[in-house]
Amino acid sequence: MKEHKAKDHAALAEGFIKDEERVNWHDGALWYIREKRDKASKQIPEWEQLREAASAIKNNVISNLYEYLLQFEANLTKNGVIVHWAENAEEHNEIVYSILSAKKINQMVKSKSMLTEECHLNEYLEERGIEVINSDLGEYIQQIEKEPPSHIVLPCIHKRKEEIGELFHRHLGTEKGLSDPTLLTRVARKHLRNVFLTRRAALTGVNFAVAETGEYFVCTNEGNADMGAHLSEVQIASMGLEKLVPQKKHLGIFLRLLARSATGQPITIYSSHYRKPREGQEMHFILVDAGRTRQLGRKDFRESLKCIKCGSCMNTCPVYRKSGGLSYHNTISGPIGAILAPNIDMKQHADLPFASTLCGSCSNVCPVKINIHDQLYKWRQEIVKQGYAAGTKA
Repeated sequence: MKEHKAKDHAALAEGFIKDEERVNWHDGALWYIREKRDKASKQIPEWEQLREAASAIKNNVISNLYEYLLQFEANLTKNGVIVHWAENAEEHNEIVYSILSAKKINQMVKSKSMLTEECHLNEYLEERGIEVINSDLGEYIQQIEKEPPSHIVLPCIHKRKEEIGELFHRHLGTEKGLSDPTLLTRVARKHLRNVFLTRRAALTGVNFAVAETGEYFVCTNEGNADMGAHLSEVQIASMGLEKLVPQKKHLGIFLRLLARSATGQPITIYSSHYRKPREGQEMHFILVDAGRTRQLGRKDFRESLKCIKCGSCMNTCPVYRKSGGLSYHNTISGPIGAILAPNIDMKQHADLPFASTLCGSCSNVCPVKINIHDQLYKWRQEIVKQGYAAGTKA
């Protein structure tokens, strides 16, 4: 028999569900966001047409990825951006370190980037004497707690305001017992403003990149990506290969879908366009594979690369809502993460496709129409066939 991990999803979820009050609150908070998504989507008569269009565009991208990547690289270079390619997490981290080392920079501010979480960039740089501060408020809270994000859009959704107040009391010196969200946010803003003003390098993630123009887009509700990028002398963007769209006009489709699916907003507060470095600034762009081309070669799972990381599948998933994001022991949690993780390491993540009821709610809400529950079922078959499921023989 194959050895089953001591800390799989079931074991980690067991720890989460012991706190019944937290489970009920977590479940209700995420379902509230799911309801907001439903209301927002119904306000657009052409919602289903938008989903169909987005799905078709992403199908086109993953079917012609090689050509679009070369076009994007050529236009980035034409725009004065320095382009890097990374086959895996280690190469990505080495590239970031080499950029910072060349400029003798030992402090960096970072906006939300699930890719760099996937690569464990913060830990890599800190081991080499470079301090990294996550500037997204939820990510910052998770960082000072020394925990990974539990949700790709709402990183600390599993925490109560009282717990955050205690964290800020210990790390930022706020008054003990302070738990008012507005006051806590003001404290964080004051602290992070000094970070923005003093960091010479900033790294952002990428929501969408346009092949025809060589520009990229970052969507935030806090403006933290802009603050870091505009005040830095070195700007770095890290992106998984699949985030491309062919033309700029396609962004209108995805921007209408993204925020409505993620949080029920009509659009994110900031949808920032980056194209060229300003005078005196260096702009670097890192294109990262890290298993994506391997997933592209799996015909049953390649459509998972259409994901625009809205988190709607997590907000609706009954298992995720009841077990918490950290129980998935993978950077991307929830239903979509349970498809992506076995591609990275089938043995280590063999339990995740089984953390699902296969109810299909995730597929129903996906803005790019990924057949998530079908892929989870197919992963189960593959994992059993390979002998990695609990109770199966090698």
